[in-house]
Amino acid sequence: MKASLLSLLVAVGVAQASVQGFDISGYQSNVDFAGAYSSGARIQMDGTHELTTIVVRQATEGTTFTDSTFSSHYTGATSAGLIRGGYHFARPDTSSGATQASFFLAHGGGWSSDGITLPGMLDIEYNPYGATCYGLSASSMVAWIRDFGETYKSATGRYPMIYTTADWWNTCTGGSTAFSQDYPLVLARYSSSVGTIPGGWPYQSFWQNADSYAYGGDSDLWNGSEAALQTFARG
Repeated sequence: MKASLLSLLVAVGVAQASVQGFDISGYQSNVDFAGAYSSGARIQMDGTHELTTIVVRQATEGTTFTDSTFSSHYTGATSAGLIRGGYHFARPDTSSGATQASFFLAHGGGWSSDGITLPGMLDIEYNPYGATCYGLSASSMVAWIRDFGETYKSATGRYPMIYTTADWWNTCTGGSTAFSQDYPLVLARYSSSVGTIPGGWPYQSFWQNADSYAYGGDSDLWNGSEAALQTFARG
């Protein structure tokens, strides 16, 4: 692990503070970015994520879907002062990790060290279309994720975040620890506590703690201070 990343992770691990954020996708169109910021949010993820308000917005899925609302939501989050980013819903059953990373990068998933952009997020979780693990063995799934991540890293200089649940990760990667040193974890668990963290990660960078947020989308918490979030965004 690079010393700078290790130092950041240690700081996050011992931090008592957290920063509110939220993530949205195309079917969650009613979003109040300014209201979220005023309430203390700093992160937004759109198929994207930010610190005092986190907004994460879905950008792409597989290699056939792009979110038509991504651009307007991304602009809205930026105008409100949020740290924002995009995520890609993985479809390991349809094409290679490299192919999907390239598609994501071409449709809003890039990263720059401007201090307001989160690294892209790979949303890899339960398959809404069929087999739980997309028909892949644990070793093949690990190889697919690595293919995506290395392609993203080659293009941007940063590894993507990984969004998942403990159950899915343990079931579909065999609990792989291959990504815990370089890929920030966004752990989904709708509960009052983060629970058991999978995959050898010492702790989560973000926790999706609820499937609703007052100003739109799902609730996310950054595991640390706002200053640490800004450092994370800058890389």
